[in-house]
Amino acid sequence: MERKNILIAGVVIVGLLLIIQLFNLQILNEEYKITAENNAYKYITSYPVRGLILDRNNNILVGNKNTYDILITPIEVKEFDTLALCKIFSLEIETVREKLKEYRKNRRKIGYQTITFIKQVPSAQYSVFAEQAYKFPGFSGLPRTSRNYPFNAGANLFGYLTEVDNNFLSKNPDYKRGDYVGASGLEQAYEDVLKGQKGYSILLRDVHNRIQSSFADGKYDVDAIPGKDIVATIDGHLQQYGEELMQNKVGSLVAIEPETGEILAIVSSPGIDIEKLANINKYYQEIINDPYKPMFNRAVMSAYPPGSVFKLVNGLIGLQEGVITPQTRYSCNMGYAYSSTRKLGCHAHPSPLDLTHSIMMSCNAYYCNVFKAIIENKRYPNIYDSFNHWREMVESFGFGRKLGSDFPAELGGTLPTTATYDRIHGKNRWKALSMISLSIGQGEIGATPLHLANLAATIANRGFYYIPHLVKDSPDTTIDSRFKERQYTMVNPEYFKDVIDGMYLAVNAPPGSGGTAARARVDGLEICGKTGTAQNPHGKDHAVFICFAPKENPKIAVAAYIENAGFGGTWAAPIASLLVEKYINGTISREELEKEVIGWNLMQNVKVKKP
Repeated sequence: MERKNILIAGVVIVGLLLIIQLFNLQILNEEYKITAENNAYKYITSYPVRGLILDRNNNILVGNKNTYDILITPIEVKEFDTLALCKIFSLEIETVREKLKEYRKNRRKIGYQTITFIKQVPSAQYSVFAEQAYKFPGFSGLPRTSRNYPFNAGANLFGYLTEVDNNFLSKNPDYKRGDYVGASGLEQAYEDVLKGQKGYSILLRDVHNRIQSSFADGKYDVDAIPGKDIVATIDGHLQQYGEELMQNKVGSLVAIEPETGEILAIVSSPGIDIEKLANINKYYQEIINDPYKPMFNRAVMSAYPPGSVFKLVNGLIGLQEGVITPQTRYSCNMGYAYSSTRKLGCHAHPSPLDLTHSIMMSCNAYYCNVFKAIIENKRYPNIYDSFNHWREMVESFGFGRKLGSDFPAELGGTLPTTATYDRIHGKNRWKALSMISLSIGQGEIGATPLHLANLAATIANRGFYYIPHLVKDSPDTTIDSRFKERQYTMVNPEYFKDVIDGMYLAVNAPPGSGGTAARARVDGLEICGKTGTAQNPHGKDHAVFICFAPKENPKIAVAAYIENAGFGGTWAAPIASLLVEKYINGTISREELEKEVIGWNLMQNVKVKKP
């Protein structure tokens, strides 16, 4: 009997709970009624204004302009002047007729829904429509915003917005059809900060589907919340100048502030025309079919051979490992013979050279000797151990992996392992001379221009760097703590002095003394640099140059990489030094050089498959 009473009591309690819940949902909970009876309501989405992207000086890099989506509620459409509508929006009459035919075909599926008919109509065009809207029953406008770009630069950096597709929606249920999302660059990396939150208003329909009023006097309407602004590390004017220097050239130009790791400019050339970025859907096919691949960001995605700028890393490792001193001298007889029949060539210069002058004159033979001494260092029991330690030290400069920047497309470059040479030569069948090209930044190594700019910043800081990044702390955004932590190399600070002296002489040595970067000299700036000419099996060599300035308390570090241009001192050094001069001085003293550089057209040297 007791068990029966307990069972009856349980059933009664469950029944009461169900009755209370039904009463709450059906009588008390207005929000449930709104959802359950949604045929009686019309929801109008309010789209938020996307956050601004500002430069380091609070200039607007990416702003917003007012646009409108033209909506259609097919069930409300009555006979209208199709030609007049086409005239307002510059549409083909057949396009409109086809859309209307499609809506009629799917009228049961569409029901009372409102559909986007035309996207992102300019304000001026919408104003014409608004004056004549009474002629087009079933059509309406919805305020939206689209991006505008006050600076004629930075398209690859900023990225673009695209309408979400089914694949994206399946993974991101917070988004709905018609929403836009950052698809590349900063727009993608900081989507969660920039996007804001949508709102909506609820309108009440009558039995004839006519809008009567705002539901409950707007009690349940939700305001859109604007996106938050971000402050980029970029200097807008420097970015624009860098792109001007790189026009009609294929490659990249990257500038970093050494004391913070903040990226001042990052140019990939050729890039996307900024005027086409706001209307990317219209120009997408044209852009992706361009043989020079403007959407491919060479600054963070191209793993180039670093060439002779990598000699700086090997020199520093040699000093740390104790296999050379600054006074160590090696001879060069137009190169380094590493077998009876093979020689790694070099240009004519005085011989023998010490470390500082080997950097100044970029002697290949010197660094072949240094690399051989590192790999054959008797401190290690075998070549596998010595190579792995060399590799570990190279990695401490950021090579062979992603640096960890906030640029979403960053790639890590390449750095060989012992397995690489086991595969090429066979296990225990290789030695230093088997990979001697690594001594001068060739062979099985690849680095992005961002890696090379970071190398310049690391040397400028005498042995450490901050992870390069594109966004600063601001009232709306706190950057990740990793961007504020020093990343130390495995080379002691004391060894950087002589390397820097060599970089200083490469640029500032007296005329005729053999400095390879004389074209980068700017009186009063004390630019320290290193040239590179990276071998390219597919055409002319790539021109490379890294530098920083001034020598003490450096303010800027730069890497210039120009594909198929030739000697780094001739082509890359002037470009990088003009960027340095512009940033530090604000003006250019070498106007003739500037005019010459801007006028260079080096794209013809790059082999591409043209349509």
